[in-house]
Amino acid sequence: MQISLTTTPSKAPLIFPLHHPIGKPHTTSLQTLSNPLNSLKASSPYLSAVGRAIEDDEYRIARNQVLRKGVDLEGYSIEGVSVGGHETCIIIPEFKCALDIGRCPSRAIHQNSLFITHAHLDHIGGLPMYVASRGLYNLKPPTVFVPPCIKEDVEKLMDIHRSMGHVELELELVALDVGETYELRNNLVVRPFRTQHAIPSQGYVIYSVRKKLKKQYMHLKGKQIEKLKKSGTEITDTILSPEVAFTGDTTSEYMLDPRNADALRAKILITEATFLDEGFSIEDARQHGHTHINEIIENAQWIRNKAILLTHFSSRYHLEDIRQAVSRLQSKVSAKVVPLTEGFKSMHT
Repeated sequence: MQISLTTTPSKAPLIFPLHHPIGKPHTTSLQTLSNPLNSLKASSPYLSAVGRAIEDDEYRIARNQVLRKGVDLEGYSIEGVSVGGHETCIIIPEFKCALDIGRCPSRAIHQNSLFITHAHLDHIGGLPMYVASRGLYNLKPPTVFVPPCIKEDVEKLMDIHRSMGHVELELELVALDVGETYELRNNLVVRPFRTQHAIPSQGYVIYSVRKKLKKQYMHLKGKQIEKLKKSGTEITDTILSPEVAFTGDTTSEYMLDPRNADALRAKILITEATFLDEGFSIEDARQHGHTHINEIIENAQWIRNKAILLTHFSSRYHLEDIRQAVSRLQSKVSAKVVPLTEGFKSMHT
């Protein structure tokens, strides 16, 4: 359902079962010998089974945390992978959504909504697999949002895969244009904003929605407010609060567009920083439709976000390069700056 608003403004993570190691070596320690429970395990099959279950559960939880490789920002658990030219997919489980689909990482399959910023393969290539995998797991058809200019081509793409694979690929494909607002649920809406890339592109701002009693009624008592409400009088204002903004691939120009103010005041800005050093100039970055981290530093005065998640670093960089660049940016902005480094290695590896 698309809605028009004049105002501009399930928390638990999915855990995939892991195979436990077979043939783990067992060692005996002084702690084991002195622990009464451990001594009972040897003589009680029941307690032994309980002990193994506890150990296995602790191992599973710890291992899951290691594999997740996400970041916690402003109350949101954000994960995914973004390597320039290779793949980009950002996952926000709290919203049950993915931002671009890359090669379709397994965690993305369980997100009900997908927002596509543009049609380059490293951002949209995994779309057929995403839709097919949801069908395989008997999950409801996803809602996929795309820029209107590529909707027809995406429909053709899905038809080609239906024909080649003799399969049903069910999805709700929504062409959502810049400035339009779509209700994801009763307390959450999304609105695209304009970005600049080598091909048509757009970013997305996700807003939380709440109702606030209008000022002229704040002095009234409960029964009076209830009476007005029953009479059909609109007694509340709709307040939109930008929670997360995602740019996808873009030059830094979006930061200078007053119509994109909400992207720069969202709690979290997820934006690209493809180039980090002087080996690739700002002008080179612009010609390729990307952002140099020095441009973010230059435009720091416009940034009002509480946190910035940097993505889409060129594959030419190592972890040390990324951390050094992030340190430079952090000294220029008040927002917390975090890099998404899944897929990058240390130069010492």
